[in-house]
Amino acid sequence: MGYSYTHVGYPAATQVIEILQEKQKTMAKRVQLVLTQDVSKLGKLGDLVEVAPGYARNYLIPKSLATRATPGILKQVERRREQERQRQLELKQQALEQKAALEKVGSLKIAKQVGENEAIFGTVTSQDVADAIQAATSQEVDRRGITIPDIGKLGTYKAEIKLFSDVTAQIDVEVVAS
Repeated sequence: MGYSYTHVGYPAATQVIEILQEKQKTMAKRVQLVLTQDVSKLGKLGDLVEVAPGYARNYLIPKSLATRATPGILKQVERRREQERQRQLELKQQALEQKAALEKVGSLKIAKQVGENEAIFGTVTSQDVADAIQAATSQEVDRRGITIPDIGKLGTYKAEIKLFSDVTAQIDVEVVAS
């Protein structure tokens, strides 16, 4: 009962590299999809994204979070982007007009009750400034975009109003005794 051993030949290094390259060619690359809903850590509605094919096939497409990127869908995405760009330009133009109107007003007066040493009771809030702007210019300004220093005494202070992503207006706020 003798056993015979045969030599098993392993492929040479160049053959291993060739085999790996062939395998990479057959493996699927990334897949382009257009998102139909916002997906966290991936993108927003209408974004063109590249994902792994398994992620697309097993999660995004079955849950209707994305569709395959076809030439027709890409044209729709481009049209939506152009419409959004036009809307942003209109909003920026409105913000510039609002800035001009605010700077034309110059100074806003806010009346507060005064105690000793010209100290006011309470503080001047961004809502107070928004209300004063509404009364002076009949334009509505979001109070969350208003930045004012801490105001505790009578006097004139600078308030910064963010009207759009890159449009800000500066206005003087004069706190007077009521």
